[in-house]
Formats: sequence, C-alpha cells, structure tokens
Amino acid sequence: MKHLFRILALAVFCAATAHPATAQDSAEIFARLDQLQNQIRQLTGQVEQLQYRNQQLEAQVRSMQEQGAARPQAMARGNTLPPPASAPPISTGRGDAFDPSQSPGAPGAPRALGQPGRRVDVGEASDYPGRPAGTLPGGAPQIATNEDVGVPGGRPAGAPLDLSTMSNAAVNDPSLAPPSPAARNPSAVGATATLPPTPSPRDEYDLGYGYLQRKDYAQAEQTLRAFLQKYPKDRLAAEAQFWLGESMFQRQDYRDAAATFLDMSKKYESHPKAPNALLRLGESLAALNEHELACATLSEVARKYPKASNGVKQAADREQKRAGC
Repeated sequence: MKHLFRILALAVFCAATAHPATAQDSAEIFARLDQLQNQIRQLTGQVEQLQYRNQQLEAQVRSMQEQGAARPQAMARGNTLPPPASAPPISTGRGDAFDPSQSPGAPGAPRALGQPGRRVDVGEASDYPGRPAGTLPGGAPQIATNEDVGVPGGRPAGAPLDLSTMSNAAVNDPSLAPPSPAARNPSAVGATATLPPTPSPRDEYDLGYGYLQRKDYAQAEQTLRAFLQKYPKDRLAAEAQFWLGESMFQRQDYRDAAATFLDMSKKYESHPKAPNALLRLGESLAALNEHELACATLSEVARKYPKASNGVKQAADREQKRAGC
C-alpha cells in the first residue's frame, strides 16, 4: 500500500512540474492525495480485519475437529453390537401371551443376538430396496412414533426438546425430519425385534436409527458411531453421519454435534442431507454462543445450496434473525 502511494505521489509531482499550475490547482491535488491516502488506509484496515476473521474461523474449525477426534474409541474394539441401555422385561404373567421360546419358528419371533434373551427395541426401517415397507430385520413390524423431535432452548440436559420453540419450518421440512413411519399397525405397538447373529451393515444402521426414533439418543449415538467405524465407506455412511450428529444435538452436546455436522458438510457436501447438516451446524454454533461463526454458517445455506428445500432456507433465515445476524 505504501509503495502504491509513493507511485501516485510521484505521478502527481511529475504532472505538476511538467505543467505549471496555480496555487488553487496545487491545493486540489494535495487534497486529492489526502483522500487517496485515507481510502488506502481504510482498505488496508478492511483487509486486515478479513484476514483476522479468517484466522479465527480456521482456529475454531481446527479446535472442533481435534476435540471430535479425541473422543473415546472404545466402540472400535470387538465385533459385537453394544447392549441396549435397558432391556425390556419379558412378561410371563398371562397364560395367553405369545412366548417365543415355545414357538421359535412363529412369524415375528425374535432371533438371538449372540446371547440368549438379549432383545432391543428398534424403530422403523429406512427405505432400502428389497425390504417390505413397515418391517425390520428379522421380520418384526416397525414401531411408529408421532412425537416431534426437539431442538435447543432452555430444557434440562437430556430432556426431549421441542422444535416448535426453535424452527417450525425445519420441523415440517420432510428432508430434515426423520423419514415418516409407515402406516401404524395397532398390533405392532410394543413389539420388539432383534438382529441376526451376523448382522449386515443395513441391519446395524437400522438398529441405530431405531434408537433415535425411540429417543434413546445415547444408545443411538453409540450404535451409529460403531457403524461408521466398521463401515466408513458404506453407502449408508452419510445418513449415519447425519443421524449421529442429530443424536448429539438432541442431547444438547452441541460441541460434538457441530464437529460431526462440519465433518459431514466436508465429506458429503453433495448429499441430499448436506443442506440440513449445514443448518444444524449453524444451530449448534449458535447454541455454543459462537455468534459470528453461526451467522456465517447459516448465511451459507442458501448461497451454497440454492436448490435446497424452502423449509431449510426458511429455517436458516429464521435462525439468522434469532441470532441477530
């Protein structure tokens, strides 16, 4: 900038010496030089501010990535699936109740998961080819739920959150909400299902997603994390990454949720869930009081994904207004 100023001053000096000027012309020239100098100073200050902000953003991103990488990796050891947080007891009080041990071949009877008697509750199956709608691995019917999933906002830690206090547009956006369950089967409510002895990646994904549907977010996080460690390149990895971040978000673990959504935004930026992940990243940063980062992230949703659903765009706009961006 100083070099540019010297060049301008020299050019003006040469012009002044080549053509004699009046005192008024000289005054105007020096006034113009002062204006140019002030503009150069302003531009220099703006460049320095932008550089400083960019360094802050890079430092924040690196910090979140390092914290995410330092999480315990206990799930990487062993091939067995983690046990559920609490196994539902098998009632034997009624004589007319269905007993799988007496009719192991009956339709819907659970299959053992490595140890006798271990059972888990799961939610609906995803829309995978070759599997009938409304069923889970092992043939058991899905468990539907009509409750809304929540977002941050003044509830005790671990309590279910209410999306109506955060972003109704995000709740109603089908691309952001979990897939709609199939038609409820009254006889299927309370049903349980187990995985086969050698579960496939799809089975393990269904298990983790089922925990999420039943709002067992801690178990969903554990199961989905194990899935990503075992099958990092599976075609379901992007979906698992998003729901892993969602399980953290629902538990108000916003720092790990932000790191997870950031990782997804980088790895799967062209995935259909990428706009939702970027929105959730902005919401997580806002919950962490990272005002500038949250505003910058939320403003990127519509710019980076102009074809995103209206619900996602409106949710991003609403969050920007709420954050005072």
